[in-house]
Amino acid sequence: VDNSTLLETARSGIWYTHNINIKNSTIESPKTFRRSKNINLTNVNIPIATETLWNCQDITLNNVNAKGDYFGMNSENIVIKDFNLSGNYAFDGAKNVEVYNSRLLSKDAFWNCENVTVNNSVIIGEYLGWNSKNLTFIDCFIESNQGLCYVENLVIRNSKVINTDLAFEYSTVDADITTRVDSVKNPMGGRIHARGIDDLIMDDKEISSLNTKILVDEGGEENAV
Repeated sequence: VDNSTLLETARSGIWYTHNINIKNSTIESPKTFRRSKNINLTNVNIPIATETLWNCQDITLNNVNAKGDYFGMNSENIVIKDFNLSGNYAFDGAKNVEVYNSRLLSKDAFWNCENVTVNNSVIIGEYLGWNSKNLTFIDCFIESNQGLCYVENLVIRNSKVINTDLAFEYSTVDADITTRVDSVKNPMGGRIHARGIDDLIMDDKEISSLNTKILVDEGGEENAV
């Protein structure tokens, strides 16, 4: 499909379909794409994207704009470039996801995920990335109340983490953060390097503070906490 507007008033369109190519188009329907494979969307606008791309495989999104909750649930093998999303609970249960140059305004994004790498992107929303495994952020801007908790193998490289409190609870972390973090609570282990941490909370007696190496840059010098 090229240069079209897809109107599906009955909803639930394009299910159980393979080898889908749509470009330069608008899809005005929720619940599009279910249990489908080999989906390529280029220059596509999805203004009603609620429950779109569920249980799909082998997806490429290039310059896609979407608005709606529960986008990309339980889908696998996804490559995303220049993507803009406004909608909560994005990519719940997704696996093998690569994101580049994108912007996600989404509460509870990337929950229950596995093997996700986000590059040069902005992510704003509460409770980012809970209960996930192998979650990586590179050159990103992250703003997330109580974000990045309960993550196994969380990696952060050269990224800003602002307005984020109670971060990293029960997560294993390898983080290089270029900003101050509001608060960090009970990380399970690893390494956290930040410009500063305003409040470090270690109140779980079953977790040793020695499991996590914490370094902060104060006055241009790197100091252990």
